[in-house]
Amino acid sequence: MADTTSSTTTVKPAIAGAPSAEPVPPAEIGVIGGSGFYAFLDDVTELTVDTPYGRPSDSLFLGELDGRRVAFLPRHGRDHRTPPHRINYRANLWALRSVGVRQVLGPCAVGGLQQEYGPGTLLVPDQLVDRTKSRTQTFFDGEPQPGTGAVPNVVHMTFADPYCPVGRSLAVTAARGRGWEPVDGGTMVVVEGPRFSTRAESRWHAAQGWSVVGMTGHPEAVLARELGLCYTSLSLVTDLDAGAETGEGVSHEEVLRVFGENVGRLREVLFDLVTTLPKTEDRDCLCVRAHDGWDLGIELP
Repeated sequence: MADTTSSTTTVKPAIAGAPSAEPVPPAEIGVIGGSGFYAFLDDVTELTVDTPYGRPSDSLFLGELDGRRVAFLPRHGRDHRTPPHRINYRANLWALRSVGVRQVLGPCAVGGLQQEYGPGTLLVPDQLVDRTKSRTQTFFDGEPQPGTGAVPNVVHMTFADPYCPVGRSLAVTAARGRGWEPVDGGTMVVVEGPRFSTRAESRWHAAQGWSVVGMTGHPEAVLARELGLCYTSLSLVTDLDAGAETGEGVSHEEVLRVFGENVGRLREVLFDLVTTLPKTEDRDCLCVRAHDGWDLGIELP
């Protein structure tokens, strides 16, 4: 087990020309996930980061994994204090980019919408459907940036394929290398939360042919694309959603239990995936070209 002893440093990345409080150790890869995932990092440093959009969900935990610099961010906060509809997604992605991250892995717990996607299934989605209601989902809305007053241009970002094709392929390979055959492709529908779906909603989602349902995959993926970051989701099915099962419905306790039973092997897949992702300078995918031809109107970190 890696040494997870952490030291704490306050870091304020430069925004709108403001000087940094001190240099930020660079990271290549970001992992946004639940508690326990940064346990695989060596020599962890905890960084408190400010962004133009406020503070992210928690500190960033920076460390090294087999020669790769990784920044981990607890999506809901380390004590799971922030529900999915109140996560500051813009601050989270901006903070990761500000410390050098250009590739993001987003492990998450989801419900299976089809009978064949039962608890313990690992699905690497290639499509996304947004059914959230109240989340800010763009940096480029023409409104002054909250922390700086800089005005971004209105940008209509291409999002036909929401996940990085390179990251997806390597994630599937990493899972197979650990003897865990994943579902290669599928659609994640993202709902507002924090409640689970009604049976009618779940049956409707399933009838569309969608694969899994979660609460955090949007706007995480689109904000990553807007920042030119590669984003890959690794979706762990913890339960059959209400319309796909016949019991009393999904419970929070059930989700936590199944996630806990599988978090070890999910961590192993993430470990292998981190070590095989391309170097930042070697990226050559649609994510890198997201800004081609656009005047963004604001300076990215």
